[in-house]
Amino acid sequence: MKARPTAPALWPDYATPRSLAAIEAVPLAARDLPASTYAVLDRAAELWPDRPAMTFLPRAEEWDKGTTRTFGELRAEVDRIIRVLEAHRLGRHAAVGLISPNTEWLPTALLAAQTAGIAVPVNPHLPAAQISRLLRLGGTRILIAAGPELDPEVWSTARTVAAELRPAALYALRPTGARGPAPALDDLAGITVDHLDAAMAEEADERPFRTPDAYDLAALFHTGGTTGAPKLAAHTQANEVVDAWSIAANSLLDEESVLLAGLPLFHVNALVVTLLAPMLRGQHVVWTGPLGYREPALYSHVWRIVEHYRVAAVSAVPTVYAVLAQVPVDADISSMRFALVGASALPPAVRTAFTRHTGIELCEGYGLTEATCATARSFTGSDHRPGSVGQRMPYQQVKTVLVDPQGDWLDLRPGTPGVLLVKGPTVFAGYVTGPDPEGGLRLDSHETVRDGWLDTGDLASVDEDGFIHLLGRAKDLIIRGGHNIDPGTIEDALLGHPT
Repeated sequence: MKARPTAPALWPDYATPRSLAAIEAVPLAARDLPASTYAVLDRAAELWPDRPAMTFLPRAEEWDKGTTRTFGELRAEVDRIIRVLEAHRLGRHAAVGLISPNTEWLPTALLAAQTAGIAVPVNPHLPAAQISRLLRLGGTRILIAAGPELDPEVWSTARTVAAELRPAALYALRPTGARGPAPALDDLAGITVDHLDAAMAEEADERPFRTPDAYDLAALFHTGGTTGAPKLAAHTQANEVVDAWSIAANSLLDEESVLLAGLPLFHVNALVVTLLAPMLRGQHVVWTGPLGYREPALYSHVWRIVEHYRVAAVSAVPTVYAVLAQVPVDADISSMRFALVGASALPPAVRTAFTRHTGIELCEGYGLTEATCATARSFTGSDHRPGSVGQRMPYQQVKTVLVDPQGDWLDLRPGTPGVLLVKGPTVFAGYVTGPDPEGGLRLDSHETVRDGWLDTGDLASVDEDGFIHLLGRAKDLIIRGGHNIDPGTIEDALLGHPT
């Protein structure tokens, strides 16, 4: 058996901006990272089989009644779901669409989909027509969706999508903590319709399955792109594992640290920051209810959740911290070491108000779906750089360029404002343009990637230490709650209104 990497090789000191040079003195290949997201789970189950991996809260009012799975239990559950999917002859290049708010079954369904084929998690509250378009583009052959107990409207949407796409199967997810008989599901002609947990229970054998290679596609995430048009961005297994490792290699958190997660799993931040990265370190993640940070009642209980589970870090978007800065601290939150913030720009007033109110520092990050998730991270204490979204992460390169009238990129000196470019192992495989006649998907990144450099669409300056200072968008995008919105879509709707 291949020896596992030693802790110093896998987890270097990464506590200050000065750590970067020493980290990169060791080639990335020498880190011996897991080859796939399944290998990340498999490693965790071998190292910490009985350690709590995830606790799922059914809803805010029941914050002390969570359902917990160990790493060993997670792997066993993922294995059963993989066999359910493979029973439909899914194939490595076919996709599994996931249409659901967060529930105890969604992380394992997502990991299984990335192992058996390609996962396509979508916002369950998009219109059915838009979901169908995205899933058809991704070559979806199986659907997994919130069942009628979890979200009746989403289940209705999923049935509409299934009737149009004609997948091999439509599996329903039950709410966190649901026990006893599940409600009957109406048939769809020619499509297997069942509850996922019931289908898993029927997969009693342990037939082997093939795990992905590092450069197999893992997932397709919908994004506004760097130009505003809705697209599917393709991530490889290596993209996700390397980015998750870069986040997990944070010396401020250890294996005993507990994280609080409330972002939806159709968002790359939730997948990479609060699912894969903690799994690499053996950390426990507490997931809020299906509405996540959008559940108003959560804010009445959040500090007691932090105290009860001894939460060390929270990952959220700026709007969440703007609310938390107004919530009375009614519990012992001394376990908190910092709070992670990303997905959209952090207003200085929010940073100041939150830290003054709670005593907790905000650690800002920067990234985009086309670079998997995170490209830069901030630091706390005296290493915080005001006005910066953080220093580039290990093995990623950043620079700014001037785009001339012919569209050519002209490199700029450090500190000079320009269009921000990113290069490295987290740059995505491309946008999906449709099915490949020879199998799989056609990918195209020519508009955004040249010689390995990704055009982020952001205007920024980069100092000599690799800290990024954002200055705005090269294109006009609206960012709401961490999601890119094409203003043209809104303008078209307004112009089409009869009044």
